[in-house]
Amino acid sequence: MTTMTQAPVREFKMPDVGEGLTEAEILKWYVQPGDTVTDGQVVCEVETAKAAVELPIPYDGVVRALHFPEGTTVDVGTSIIAVDVSGGAAPETEAPPAAPATPAAEVVPAAAVPAEQPAEAEPTTAGSGRQPVLVGYGVATSATRRRPRKTAPDGFAQQAVAGVRTELNGHAPAAPAPAAGPVAGAQRPLAKPPVRKLAKDLGVDLATVTPTGPDGIVTREDVHAAVAAPEAGPTAPEPGAPAPEVPSAAPVSTPAPAPASYDTARETRIPVKGVRKATAAAMVGSAFTAPHVTEFVTVDVTRTMKLVEELKQDKEFAGLRVNPLLLIAKALLVAIRRNPGVNASWDEAAQEIVVKHYVNLGIAAATPRGLIVPNIKDAHAKTLPQLAESLGELVSTARDGKTSPSAMQAGTVTITNVGVFGVDTGTPILNPGESAILAVGAIKLQPWVHKGKVKPRQVTTLALSFDHRLIDGELGSRFLADVAAILEQPKRLISWA
Repeated sequence: MTTMTQAPVREFKMPDVGEGLTEAEILKWYVQPGDTVTDGQVVCEVETAKAAVELPIPYDGVVRALHFPEGTTVDVGTSIIAVDVSGGAAPETEAPPAAPATPAAEVVPAAAVPAEQPAEAEPTTAGSGRQPVLVGYGVATSATRRRPRKTAPDGFAQQAVAGVRTELNGHAPAAPAPAAGPVAGAQRPLAKPPVRKLAKDLGVDLATVTPTGPDGIVTREDVHAAVAAPEAGPTAPEPGAPAPEVPSAAPVSTPAPAPASYDTARETRIPVKGVRKATAAAMVGSAFTAPHVTEFVTVDVTRTMKLVEELKQDKEFAGLRVNPLLLIAKALLVAIRRNPGVNASWDEAAQEIVVKHYVNLGIAAATPRGLIVPNIKDAHAKTLPQLAESLGELVSTARDGKTSPSAMQAGTVTITNVGVFGVDTGTPILNPGESAILAVGAIKLQPWVHKGKVKPRQVTTLALSFDHRLIDGELGSRFLADVAAILEQPKRLISWA
């Protein structure tokens, strides 16, 4: 309760800068303890699962403490910086007041809570009321403080179960069996959503994990320890053998041999986080959710390449990026207009196909932080010069690492240009929630039969992957053939528009 007397100190919590994100990594601090900050001043840059974002402070004051160093991944709702809003200088010797895990247990010990206390009851200490985690907000005190676990030290849980069995069976219950381990109470293990997802991805039952976090919370390290434990030694004693006399917390420190097998001279390990982590999860989810079909077509794009050169000289495109991708994007938009069923999504909950009358055109972009897919909103309504301007802004923003989370949401179809790497074609995976993705291969001079003669022509291969729940083979084939026909005869951009 002593922390609540420091009214002039405001704690700024990690906000949800995207939609439903649970954590973010602190990339860079722009302030240090003792610096003066003003309302709206950017204090740090964080990387979420979608993009790098700068965070402004919402009040004036003097920085008292930075609770986490650069490179730390912090859960949404956790305090990351303390600011003295009274205007006084920050004490040099004061320890950071971030996330006091131990005091939480001291204020309300688990044994002091009556067994009859309702599950919804919260500690009534001043300022300890909980609030929903919204954008820029978290719980009122510490993000790690939880209600005391109902461990029922007096055997209440076993007695309650025995009482139910008595009513069902009509006879007195047997004596309760001794606890078999840390989860003998058959309670739902305490863990944050990211930890639960990690356990699910790794196939770990949280009920079998020994928690080491404050108030019995299962941490990431506990889950990894549970995975590494079978590799580090025997998994369990033989049937009938006595259980080893080891303290409950001892198994957590045993998986030390795992790093020992890592040869630092010959291997480099890169933590999977941020955009890379989100991309991996999205691709796995997409690959095993949407039934993919990929079709290919090789097309002569010589006339399209000539049109690109002509547009570069057009004054309407002065200062704009004009390249083959621009005309490929326009060809895709015209083909969608001719085949509107391609531009759809699958609503699993409602069991409906949602046909969209707008196109948010995604462009896959390789960045230092990984692959991202920002999209051009309402690309179907843009003229060719407007489309060129939007493409240029999208690419430059992505390369600078400044793409906002909103720019990567609500896409409908995507183009990925693998040809810039000299690759002929590929079988792309759908961006989650989208219906199709077009891969464009390298445009090369190749021998081609043109007007009855073999001539060198500019040729490329297009690959279209689509969700077969939404698009059947006929529709997908017609759509891909239309894109190819426009690129072969770009005058169709006018006649088919």
